[in-house]
Amino acid sequence: MMAISTIDDVQAMLARQGYVCGRALGTVVFLSLTLGRPLFLEGEAGVGKTEIAKAIAAGLGRRLIRLQCYEGLDASSAVYEWNFAEQMIAIRAAEAAGGVDRERLTDELFTEEFLIERPLLQAMRPQAGGAPVLLIDELDRTDEPFEAFLLEALSDFQVTIPELGTIAAPEPPIVILTSNRTREVHDALKRRCLYHWVDYPTFEREIEILQARAPEAAEQLSREVVAFVQRLRTEDLFKKPGVAETIDWAKCLLALDVIDLSPEVIADTVGAILKYQDDIQRLQGSEAKRILDEAKAGLEPA
Repeated sequence: MMAISTIDDVQAMLARQGYVCGRALGTVVFLSLTLGRPLFLEGEAGVGKTEIAKAIAAGLGRRLIRLQCYEGLDASSAVYEWNFAEQMIAIRAAEAAGGVDRERLTDELFTEEFLIERPLLQAMRPQAGGAPVLLIDELDRTDEPFEAFLLEALSDFQVTIPELGTIAAPEPPIVILTSNRTREVHDALKRRCLYHWVDYPTFEREIEILQARAPEAAEQLSREVVAFVQRLRTEDLFKKPGVAETIDWAKCLLALDVIDLSPEVIADTVGAILKYQDDIQRLQGSEAKRILDEAKAGLEPA
């Protein structure tokens, strides 16, 4: 693991992983790592919240454990489940052998041999390279009972399995929670964490990001792509394109050997930046040309 002693160290570490990090975000990541506090990142989809966890794990040389949240996720699904298929095989084998001691068999069935570890339990286990990075992604997709369970688990960094008892982390994991803010997450959980809103980047920052993630793109094309996407975000769209879409679009244009944006190129590749048909329809005809003209007009000479 590399030594992290300053905010500059954090920014440099993330930059080596291709993640361009501003001072404010670098500060809250530094504090999270230094104080051992969970980090709660909120913002629109596609602004780089999940990528931060990946970059931190890679930069520190830690294992990344991801809990992808969804509606209906409960504590048992996030922590563990029993391997019923293997348990049934063990029961049939014991019955075939004869002389089954049911009480002893029951005890043997609920041991770690038959335990399937889910992300929260995995994060409590010792890891060879040090405590893992636990990414709890899109927490806003779950419901309040799961939040309450998570609050307790993150307070003590331990989970309880009725058949096995309490399992505590020998070293607390580095916890990063993300939310797209489709609903408000309870204040009690937010208070447990350090908070940062991840916004769309400025023009200059997005250029830096694109240069880091698609370095083969020519400077002029990169500037046109970013200017167009940033102008597109000011339109009344159902889903504004995030930084992830900017990078994807630039890579698509490179694959097509595009050197300059045009309405025709935009029409052919619009599916890389817009994901809803209503938004795509808005960009038909003269709209794409209007936005492109406005974007290019706002560009200063490189």
